[in-house]
Amino acid sequence: MLATLQPKVLSIITDDSKTVDTRLGEICELLRSEVSYYDWVGFYFRNGNKEELKLGPYAGAPTDHTIIPFGKGICGQVAVSNQNFVVPDVAAQDNYIACSITVKAEIVVPLFVNGENVGQIDIDSNTPDPFSEEDERFLEFINKKVAGIL
Repeated sequence: MLATLQPKVLSIITDDSKTVDTRLGEICELLRSEVSYYDWVGFYFRNGNKEELKLGPYAGAPTDHTIIPFGKGICGQVAVSNQNFVVPDVAAQDNYIACSITVKAEIVVPLFVNGENVGQIDIDSNTPDPFSEEDERFLEFINKKVAGIL
């Protein structure tokens, strides 16, 4: 099912008439509206030279977590590990930063430009354990394409 969204993602990414932030926001909206268990979709990026992430474009409920220190929460851990992080049950994670009491699961996939981890795509789900390897591969595909416009 996710693969059917790839052409739409490519269409958004290659639309040079829009700013990068606008395109990233459209990707977030597309994923949130088309994937039933993607309840919050956003991009975080390294905040300059600081050891922290800053919230970029997103779709879903507003969040207070606009700055996340490296190592803190799932996003902060991915900034350090450079690895995908799939959390089937956020309640079982000690280092989880709760965005909403309705969130049951989270997936974070790092975004690399020229081998450097510059950010990530973060998805919260209100569905317990919804993410599969298909989600990981799909989000890696998106990040590879996004890297080309950053």
